[in-house]
Amino acid sequence: MKTLIKVTILVTMKLIGQWVQAQDIENSAEIQKLALEREKIINTEKQALKKEVEAINQQLDDNEITLQEAQSLKEKAAKIRALNIENRMAIIDNKIALLERNGLDYQNTKDSKIWIGLGAKDQENADVLFGVKVNSGKKQKIKYDRRTTSGLMVAFGLNNVLVDDQSLEDSDYKIAGSRFFEIGWYWKTRVFKNSNFMRLKYGVSYTSNGLKPTDNRFFVENGNQTRLVEFPVELDKSKFRMDNIVVPVHFEFGPSIRSTTKERIRYSTDRKFKIGLGGYLGANISTRQKLKYTENGDDIKDKIKRDYNTSDLIYGISSYIGFGTMTLYAKYDVSPIFKNAVIDQNNISLGLRFDL
Repeated sequence: MKTLIKVTILVTMKLIGQWVQAQDIENSAEIQKLALEREKIINTEKQALKKEVEAINQQLDDNEITLQEAQSLKEKAAKIRALNIENRMAIIDNKIALLERNGLDYQNTKDSKIWIGLGAKDQENADVLFGVKVNSGKKQKIKYDRRTTSGLMVAFGLNNVLVDDQSLEDSDYKIAGSRFFEIGWYWKTRVFKNSNFMRLKYGVSYTSNGLKPTDNRFFVENGNQTRLVEFPVELDKSKFRMDNIVVPVHFEFGPSIRSTTKERIRYSTDRKFKIGLGGYLGANISTRQKLKYTENGDDIKDKIKRDYNTSDLIYGISSYIGFGTMTLYAKYDVSPIFKNAVIDQNNISLGLRFDL
């Protein structure tokens, strides 16, 4: 096997060397061709000037123009031909410089199906795999006004429960120990044609809301009721978690930077103030409880996955405020955690959100 790998490496290196050598030969031949074209340009323009001067002399001999007029016409023709040579030579010199710097493949980008970029910048919307541009036979058209963009969203922070006539200080769940996490993909669309002050932001997210009960308690499901009861032995850990898939939708407001060129127009909210107001709708996909304790000298970990009478439909309101990619994020589940509960408990989260 090792021998096969060595042989494969040697053959690959040899093929690469041959390819590079072939490329150098092709580049050199193309440069020589362009150099000959430079000489051809000079000769062509000189011959054209010679004919023009002969025509002017003939007009002078036929007394159609004066000597002074003939001299002026010759100077004008000479200047035009000199500028032609200068401009055409500049084009050839630029082509030679491109070949010497990037190779023949760079010049043939428009006609190639696979392009290897040797230090050249990639074009927008091109498919690139390990430095090789694929499917670049047609020139990629840059969209002038891209009203919709997309990206990754990650959020995390503290999680707890709101109950009527009860403050968070009297919560049945630990403040620091209860946390939430969210990750998703979003799309952002500019609402108005000529202004980016208001954007519609929407997507799909996975959310995980965790609660850690206080006073050595855990959840017990009894019929259509779920309640907290004291565990018979000392708990090292008691954690309740709900996992959801939701579709968040927000209206985002705030200033942006506009950049305009002949090819495109773009808006950027980097390092700019923004505020988002909206909500979310989704479904509960998993509910579980984790218990860690010691009994009769044995360390026991219980992972219990049940319904626990939790709501199947998840919906709520959310908002964020901040600068650039990082904002302060808050959300509140209008839907109760448990169905048919005597007292409704609604999940609330506060943390940081990153729109990448």
